[in-house]
Amino acid sequence: MHVRFSSRLEQRNGRVDRKLQPSPEVFCHYFVYAQRPEDRVLRALVRKTETIRLELGSLSEVIEKRLRTGIRRDEIEAAAIEGLQDDPEKKASRDAELDEAAAQRQARLRAEIDTLRNRINDARRWIGLDEGQLRDALNCSLDLLPADSLQPAPTPAGEPTRYVFPNLQVRRGGDSRWSATLDTLRQSAGPGQPLYEWRREPPLRPVVFTPPTGFDSDTVQMHLSHRVVQRLLGRFLSQGFVYHDLSRACLAQSDDAIPRVVLLGRLAVYGSGAARLHEELITVTARWIEPADRKNPLTPYGRDAEAKTISLLQESLKPGASTRTLAPAVLQRLQAAMARDMVELLPQLTIRGEAAQADAEKLLDERGRIESEAMRKTLDDQRRRVLLKYEATGDDQSVLPGFSDDERRQLSADRRRWQRWLTNVDGDLAREPQRIADFYRTRSYRLEPVGLAYLWPVTG
Repeated sequence: MHVRFSSRLEQRNGRVDRKLQPSPEVFCHYFVYAQRPEDRVLRALVRKTETIRLELGSLSEVIEKRLRTGIRRDEIEAAAIEGLQDDPEKKASRDAELDEAAAQRQARLRAEIDTLRNRINDARRWIGLDEGQLRDALNCSLDLLPADSLQPAPTPAGEPTRYVFPNLQVRRGGDSRWSATLDTLRQSAGPGQPLYEWRREPPLRPVVFTPPTGFDSDTVQMHLSHRVVQRLLGRFLSQGFVYHDLSRACLAQSDDAIPRVVLLGRLAVYGSGAARLHEELITVTARWIEPADRKNPLTPYGRDAEAKTISLLQESLKPGASTRTLAPAVLQRLQAAMARDMVELLPQLTIRGEAAQADAEKLLDERGRIESEAMRKTLDDQRRRVLLKYEATGDDQSVLPGFSDDERRQLSADRRRWQRWLTNVDGDLAREPQRIADFYRTRSYRLEPVGLAYLWPVTG
């Protein structure tokens, strides 16, 4: 096969930049086919041409000779192509420039990665939920189903700990409505594989709570936006405060010598449309005193004593904690004091709840401001990019002569869509940031007591 060019590449490029050329920027395209051996030489010619144009402004004798004689398939050899390469000094100079450009790109990438890390850390501080707490919350929700909890699975060295997620469809009394949710934990289905067969054969992939070091299709990362997590946490939030009579008083034992009482309350902050924006537990702790011995109402603990009380309560609820049975007389005394204890501690719960509500409102307003500004910046960046693309395709020079009718129609449709988007983006800039800010604006809140917990010394 003999390929000849009608003129030199330099002449061909020069034709598109004549006087009276209306376009400020013109393009000359060369097509290289991977399956055609001759184009290995053509690729080297184009690369050499660009290098010479940048350095000397003209073509070398090697390229002019090759263009005059053409490229024959039977003459293609690696040595011929290597002969078109630059001399070592020029190659070293160009490699240095490429290394500098690569270093600049890497610096930009590192800066972007640092920005993303800061955003992740900000989100973690805002949400206040680490991987261990998320795993514990999912296990509590699985217990409510009831179902097996997450179990550690074999994990390669250096990778996040893997856990086996129970197949909620096949457990006793399993709910078939979990099928679509559990599909997010399966490997992708094979071509033409029936749905029932796909759901029956592949096991659920292990789950992790820490981002993997690279791309890993063998595991699924659990996060707050995952469908499985949202469904389990939704069940936990709807039942967690009333399950096992948690709305009543509970009794726990501790190694501490002082009897203590804890009043637990739930604060919920709502936005427009009754959207729940914030929820937290409020606690009031105090030293418990026999009602007959009280000269004043129960006095709430300060910060340090309250932290110790909550720590004792958490320790007493762990598996294996003391389950020693208390004397009936002690139970009767506590039951008789419950109503009075609630009355005396409830005003303090109200005060703390109102303070927590004010703090939550400030945080929500700040979050609304940050996300509103981020949306405005995103829309501005999109408008700039779409406008550049729209203007770049506004003349005939941007369309290759070889474009088919379908490709031209597609380009016209894209330009109409870009034009409509540019027409509407000003309205989006006015509406969307304000909509986000309004979403985080609190409309009401609710504070309610959910239970009393007594910490009784093991010694009695």
